[in-house]
Amino acid sequence: MKKILYIVSLIGLVSLTSCDDFLEESPKSSITDVDFYKTEAQAMANINFLYRNGAPRRISYASSAYIGPKVSITGMLTGYFSNSYEGQEVVCKYSRLLTRQEHTNEISGTSDDVWDNCYEAINVANTAIASIPEIDMNQSTANQLVAEAKFFRAFNYFFMVKFFGDVPLLTEPTVLDELYPERTAKTQVYAQIESDLKDAIDVLPAKTFAANGHRISKYVAAMVLTDVYFHSGDYANAKTYAAMVVNSPHSLASNEDLEANSAYNQLRAVDDLDEVIYSQEYDASISDGSWWPTYAFTSSATGVFNTYSIFERVYGPINQFLNVYDEDDLRIKEEQFFHWSYTNPNNGKTWTAPEGQAGCWYYFDEDAILNTGIATKDWNFYRLSEAYLDYAESIAQTEGVTTEAANYLAQIKARANTTGMSVTEIQTSLLGMSQDAFIKECWTERLREFPLEFKIWDDCVRTMKFPQISKNTLGEVTYVDLIGAQNAAGATFKETDLVFPISLNELQRNPNLTQNAGYQEN
Repeated sequence: MKKILYIVSLIGLVSLTSCDDFLEESPKSSITDVDFYKTEAQAMANINFLYRNGAPRRISYASSAYIGPKVSITGMLTGYFSNSYEGQEVVCKYSRLLTRQEHTNEISGTSDDVWDNCYEAINVANTAIASIPEIDMNQSTANQLVAEAKFFRAFNYFFMVKFFGDVPLLTEPTVLDELYPERTAKTQVYAQIESDLKDAIDVLPAKTFAANGHRISKYVAAMVLTDVYFHSGDYANAKTYAAMVVNSPHSLASNEDLEANSAYNQLRAVDDLDEVIYSQEYDASISDGSWWPTYAFTSSATGVFNTYSIFERVYGPINQFLNVYDEDDLRIKEEQFFHWSYTNPNNGKTWTAPEGQAGCWYYFDEDAILNTGIATKDWNFYRLSEAYLDYAESIAQTEGVTTEAANYLAQIKARANTTGMSVTEIQTSLLGMSQDAFIKECWTERLREFPLEFKIWDDCVRTMKFPQISKNTLGEVTYVDLIGAQNAAGATFKETDLVFPISLNELQRNPNLTQNAGYQEN
């Protein structure tokens, strides 16, 4: 299967071919002069740059042993997750304690990273969209490359809006350091995101991401557009595009057993499953996953393994979060999403989780941990189970609790059930719910299905509800208004907690920008 992994070369445009047919990105990928684009190879190299830069990297790349991808920081806001190294990585601590406002300068590096890298990717996309139609090349290829550029422009803006709120909307190539734009209303940015994704859906092939050579396909764009509509509160349109995904060639991974060959362990260990809608590709020789495997353990694991020098639980749940699962849920069993003990088969040494610090089995990469010290597992951005839950909720939001909505939710719950309940039995029980209860059951199932994929804060903001997970009763979750609620660390949510501050460096550079309310301006 063709793979598209990219490295940066320090010399001219290089085209390399190997037995795996890897595609390399151009060192001039961030060039935004439309005159640079002369050939199809140059256009392809710049589009390839977008796959591994900007927002995708802020979500999928474990660049540090001490802190996860930038998106992981948002989960700390709930108080249900923490970074064991937050004494050094203070942005995690201030997020968990909801005190970022008083520490704007100390966390500005996070804002800088997101702002600079996403706008670089947006500018590359803008240049591609403007330039590719002028290149003498196959029209079908040109159309697909422009569609991919529009997808990544939309994906980066979507990430930016969720991170900062209103952001400058730039749709033309420019020299960023010479531009001083004002912030654009979030609704207008969302309109551009919607337009770009619809354009991409109209052009991109109707294939799975894996079957399309790991290039963006119609179903990837439709999944992101579903997510966009959810955040916009437009459930009617969300339903349309979620239906496109659930009726695609994708299929849910099934349990071959309820242990090492469960669906969840397949998702953890196997690339290119039919359930995966969009992923970031990693490979041992060109672009590996860096520190991901070390996040599966706590610091005491350094004495158990000799492949990595550092282990830290950079995104780990507190015990209260784990109460979101009832006792019959496979996902809370040992070595499914989490684990509490592991014996190294090479030396017989055992790691045991400290009290209240479950290890994150979803990040475990056996070959990397035991043998190579090189992470190769792809990172899954979107899975079909999310499309099922989105579809079920969007039906309930617009039509009420229907048989179809109950069926899609039941399929996710049945896969996780260890007592043998069938989809039909679960569906029947769901049909007895009120519309409100069913919708909240969809929300709760998202908590259970994506605990370590950094989706919890997005759900809090788009619903404006906070999940209060019972400290005493397994599986019990109630929802309260987000603003005014206490997070699991005992801090109270304020309106200003919904977004990160604008970078102080960017505010100093561009006098036309304004800071988000509650944060320091200098």
